[in-house]
Amino acid sequence: MKNYDVLILGAGASGLMCAGNLPKRLSVGIIDVNTKVARKVKISGGGKCNITNTHVSVNNFDAQQQFLERLLKKFSRDDLLDFLERGRIELELRKGRYYFCKKSSDEIINLLLRHAKYAEIILNEKILEVKKSGDSFEVLTDRGVKRAKKVVVATGGESFKNIGASDIGLKIAKDFDINVQRFEPALVGLTLQKEQFWMKALSGLSCFVEIKVADRVLREEMLFAHKGISGPAVLSTSLYWKKGDISINFLVDKDIISLIKKGGKKLVSSVIPLPKRLSKALLEAIEFKDKECSKVQSEELVKLTQLHNYTFAPAGNFGFSKAEVSRGGVVTDELDIETLEAKKVKGLYFIGEVVDITGELGGYNFQWAFCSAYVCAKAIK
Repeated sequence: MKNYDVLILGAGASGLMCAGNLPKRLSVGIIDVNTKVARKVKISGGGKCNITNTHVSVNNFDAQQQFLERLLKKFSRDDLLDFLERGRIELELRKGRYYFCKKSSDEIINLLLRHAKYAEIILNEKILEVKKSGDSFEVLTDRGVKRAKKVVVATGGESFKNIGASDIGLKIAKDFDINVQRFEPALVGLTLQKEQFWMKALSGLSCFVEIKVADRVLREEMLFAHKGISGPAVLSTSLYWKKGDISINFLVDKDIISLIKKGGKKLVSSVIPLPKRLSKALLEAIEFKDKECSKVQSEELVKLTQLHNYTFAPAGNFGFSKAEVSRGGVVTDELDIETLEAKKVKGLYFIGEVVDITGELGGYNFQWAFCSAYVCAKAIK
């Protein structure tokens, strides 16, 4: 049975970052079920990894805000950008706010591996169970048992099961009587009720929208898909939607009443600044018969304002097979805010996606992965 000072479960973004920031004098092992490290980093962002955002705040996450705010101060967006700059990673800014690798996500992976070079990386090994024996832990895998003084659980969530994702991190937590929220698909497309099936006929078309969900307002592109609606605006919406209504403004920064009053003899569908297929479909959805703008009655104007506030309840989501991340995880009340150590189990830590902190689309989840890993590593002396 091999002994380590620290065993990290998961060789993803948070696991590798944690290993790279641990003291070199410690014997560190990283176990992962995959045959290669950082599989999710590799494929994210079309292979270029949306690493963070120009603006990062607790308002971009579904999380216990005071807990997250404290941690983000310990390793901020600027700290991450500085780490990448020192590692000579060239970034490109998209849409004025999304940071991507200019060349390839392999650059990030190689940087993490360079920093974690003193750790032993154990691949193609499935984690089955973690037990505590005295002052140390025993990690049972499908290849045997390893012992460690400290264990860091960085096993991620359930999305991307094709690259080894599972709920093993939650099972480990529950075995130690640590409270968890079950994983649910997040950053995922939404399916539709029968009344909104008209949207399926627009599959492949996209437009810029504003979506209101719960107490959030999200502005980005929405994509009509065969299964429902998707695109950046909808993916972030799925993070906050559990059930009930969402509201879509299809005419962001426009005013339908002003457009109609200026339209004269033009058809209403023609003055709506959207693709013609979409404008016609929207008018049908709100039961408005297309006509010349000059012939629109005052009561019909009220009906047209629904284009700013088209409200409906999604039926569900596309599921884990299409989800970017998992919502849920180890409840933050169970973790020490300074170290991410489990309050009930000395020497057991949880970082990254396995914690009940989930960000919107736009690099926020990698920001959290690196932040939590850094804080945890610095706490392990």
